[in-house]
Amino acid sequence: MSVKRIVTNIYSAEPARARVFYEEVLGLKMAMDMGWIVTFVSESPHPAMPQLSVASEGGSGTELPDISIEVDDVDAVLAKAIAGGFDILYGPVDEPWGVRRFYVRDPDGKVVNILSHSE
Repeated sequence: MSVKRIVTNIYSAEPARARVFYEEVLGLKMAMDMGWIVTFVSESPHPAMPQLSVASEGGSGTELPDISIEVDDVDAVLAKAIAGGFDILYGPVDEPWGVRRFYVRDPDGKVVNILSHSE
């Protein structure tokens, strides 16, 4: 047996509201919309890397984010998040462990850690 994918489920009273954030800010594609659940996927050719983290904080003394999403261009996503009026809670910052990141609050109040690994 092997884990093929880990899907984080985020509660929302109105799942459709998430489309602006996850499609327009992060560039994900809606794969399924059943009204009560909306699923977003990456169309990136890179293979998925199943991962689960258990932590007491988010690093650098920050709160633990609800989800972390790795992107190829943190600053481009940051610009879209700001243009969309989403609250930036932390960063952008180059962390000592080799990532550039920022925290943003999604439409349902979840803290999303957007990051890129340093080259």
